[in-house]
Amino acid sequence: MGGAVRYSGINDETRVDRWKDPLGVIQAYRLARQEIPGLQLVLIGALAGDDPEGWSVLEQVNAIAATDSNILVLSNMTGVGNMEVNAFQRGSDLVVQKSLKEGFGLVVSEALWKGKAVVAGNTTGIRMQIPPAFAPFLVDTVEECAARITQLLKDSAAREAFGEAGRAHVRRNFLLPRLLLDDLRLVARLMGLTRH
Repeated sequence: MGGAVRYSGINDETRVDRWKDPLGVIQAYRLARQEIPGLQLVLIGALAGDDPEGWSVLEQVNAIAATDSNILVLSNMTGVGNMEVNAFQRGSDLVVQKSLKEGFGLVVSEALWKGKAVVAGNTTGIRMQIPPAFAPFLVDTVEECAARITQLLKDSAAREAFGEAGRAHVRRNFLLPRLLLDDLRLVARLMGLTRH
C-alpha cells in the first residue's frame, strides 16, 4: 500500500501487503505532519481476493485511518482503479513507496514519469529506478521517511528537480522504445551483424 502526499497530501499506492509498510507510511506521515500541519495522506492499495494477509493489513490501516480525518484509504474493492490512481498521483505533491522488500515496484517509475518526487524504501528494485543524484531519498526507517517527506514538501525547487530528473531517468532506462532497441541490438549481435 503506497501513499501520496499533498501539502495537502502524500500518495502511497500499491498492493495491500505488510512488505509495503503502510503502517510505517502512516507513522512517517504523522511525524511529518508535526512540521506541516495541513498535510494529508492518501493510501491506495489493491487487494487480491485470495490474500487473507492483505485483508488483515487493510483492517489495521482502516482502524488507524478512522482516527485521523486527514488519512484517506482507497482500494480496488471501493471502486478505485487505474484512472483514479493516475489522478491521485498527478494531483499529489509527493509519492511514497516505503517498501521493506520490493522487486521493480512499478509505482515508483509511474510517479517519476509523471514528474513526481518519490520517497521510497531502500530496496534493490526501487534503487535502480531512482536517479543517482536523488539516492538520499531512499529510506530505511520511519524517521528518515518523515524527514525526506518534510524536506521535499518544504522545498518546491528540489521537488521539481527530482521530478524532472526522475522523468528523464525513466525515459532513458525503462520505456518500451529503449527496451526494443536492446532487443534489436541483441538480435544483431547474435546474427553476427555487430561485434559489441
